[in-house]
Amino acid sequence: MVQQKIVMKVHLSSEKLRTKALKIAAVAIGMSKVSIDVEKEQLEVIGDGVDSMRLTVSLRKKLGHATILSVGEVKGKTDEKKPTTYPITWTSSYIQYPQHPPHYHVVHDQYPQETNCSIM
Repeated sequence: MVQQKIVMKVHLSSEKLRTKALKIAAVAIGMSKVSIDVEKEQLEVIGDGVDSMRLTVSLRKKLGHATILSVGEVKGKTDEKKPTTYPITWTSSYIQYPQHPPHYHVVHDQYPQETNCSIM
């Protein structure tokens, strides 16, 4: 799935409202990055399969006002670095067990009880 970038206009006049907006956006399913531009009063959410309408409704419930400005694909670099993988090499190793096998104690009941249980 392609990552998408959602830019929303949200009223962010106080630190408390900014914190609420970040908390709501941070729990969105598929979210990978959240950022706030305080001067423009914009919330930017980048993620894989984030539902923009559900996020808008959640922000409106808590903050009172939220508008979607744009929804689009994230344009990535063409020369993305792939994570380096190192080959796994196995060395021969073995587990040493004690020379004597473990001792088990068997307990027998002297007075076996008859039960009418069908499971036992």
